[in-house]
Amino acid sequence: MAYNIVLIEPEIHTNTGNIGRLSLASGSNLHLVKPFGFELSDKRLKRAGLDYWKHISLNIYENIDEFLSINKGKKMAFFSSHGKTDHWSIDYEDDMFLIFGKESAGLPAEIIEANSDNTYKIPIFDKHIRSLNLANAVSIIVYEGLRNLNT
Repeated sequence: MAYNIVLIEPEIHTNTGNIGRLSLASGSNLHLVKPFGFELSDKRLKRAGLDYWKHISLNIYENIDEFLSINKGKKMAFFSSHGKTDHWSIDYEDDMFLIFGKESAGLPAEIIEANSDNTYKIPIFDKHIRSLNLANAVSIIVYEGLRNLNT
């Protein structure tokens, strides 16, 4: 049982490090799509992932087009605060790709538009909050997916 956690142009090293640790803990693969807002050699990235970073199943892509080309035909779920459907509606499957945008702007509008039927949101119940921290959002989705696969 594994998921594919995809970060499109991640900007914050500690979020990526924490998500790397989460990917290992959940048995998932981590896919990072350039450009990054940090260097993979950044000590803060490694510190957030602790000494687990060397064990993470990591795939790196030069850009979103390369990622989409290589993984064409795979089951994908995209996550955005602009999604129309709550994440509870996802038909989770083993090996599916869970795709998240960068911290400052989320997923590009053209990705959301092209995948509107597969774009989901995590409900936020207070009008003062625009979005959740990326590492928290990934954690919510991955463990909800694992719960669904185990029921």
